[in-house]
Amino acid sequence: MNGLRLAVSLLTLIPAGSPRVDRATARRAMELAPIVGLPVGGAAALVLVAGDLSGLSPLLGAALAVAAMAAITRALHLDGLADLADGLGSGRPAADALAVMKKSDIGPFGVVTLLLTLLVQVAALASAPYAPVAVLVAAVAGRLALPWACREPVPSARPGGLGALVAGTVPTRAAAAVTGAVLLAALAAGLATGRAPFTVGAVLAGLGAALLLLRHATRRLGGITGDVMGALVETSTTTALIVLAL
Repeated sequence: MNGLRLAVSLLTLIPAGSPRVDRATARRAMELAPIVGLPVGGAAALVLVAGDLSGLSPLLGAALAVAAMAAITRALHLDGLADLADGLGSGRPAADALAVMKKSDIGPFGVVTLLLTLLVQVAALASAPYAPVAVLVAAVAGRLALPWACREPVPSARPGGLGALVAGTVPTRAAAAVTGAVLLAALAAGLATGRAPFTVGAVLAGLGAALLLLRHATRRLGGITGDVMGALVETSTTTALIVLAL
């Protein structure tokens, strides 16, 4: 329960008490991170259903649903995405790129990346069949990137911060087991809507895109940070939504 409470506390604004914070608890939190996609995606799904009942257009409903996900997560992952884009886009050595990422402002790379990501998310969700189910699958798929980012061979880019707390805590076999559970859930959602190839494919595509970004970020920065983890969540979520819009 401490692991679940820490996952909720780190990844959303939902009150979860004051869980113990150590590397053992952090490991459990990262292994349970996909579960946090349920309340995040659930909030967006409720917005979509309410918008449809109110007669809103699919585009407006999708925009409000994406806004709901940003609100319930405090836009934490979007902030990480913008910071990583600025750091990698600077073209500077690792130490300087990390310094750019730590600044509180946002640069042109971050602005463009955020704008395009949000546009793609809204457009994909607006055109996805069974949009409430699609946003649930995408939200869970997005957080599946976290146990893989925190698996044992992946170091932290900094000696402190969230990256140092969670880096290298998750055994690869545990990340694989979590992935299997998420794929089974996606298969069940797909069978219920007649879109099993798309729901399963969305999870796999989202994870693949996140792993590619993880490889590039760790090679450039020397490891993971909280910003890298946030960027992975948004990358995986966006990729999953694109597949679900097919």
